[in-house]
Amino acid sequence: MKAFRLDELEAERAANDGAYLQFLKERNMSVGLYALDAGSTDPQQPHAQDEVYLVVSGRAAITVGMETQSVARGSVVYVPAGVPHKFHHISEDLRVMVVFSPPES
Repeated sequence: MKAFRLDELEAERAANDGAYLQFLKERNMSVGLYALDAGSTDPQQPHAQDEVYLVVSGRAAITVGMETQSVARGSVVYVPAGVPHKFHHISEDLRVMVVFSPPES
């Protein structure tokens, strides 16, 4: 078993000065924590993997392809591989758990 604490992951992400911290990588998936501060711009480009986002905290909107949805704590969003997507209108600091399958390189 591998177990993680969100507060420890957030501290490690912040200490490394990055918006993304991959903390688990296995044969069929990888998992990371993504952080965007209120008012910031999401620099993501489409990924080669399917993704699932679980919003841990914050508020924003996400556009996936041509669809836009508001998200907040507890929201879960699936993004198919290759589809353009961005978080925007980030009104509260956003912390998102990201699952990639297959694992992100």
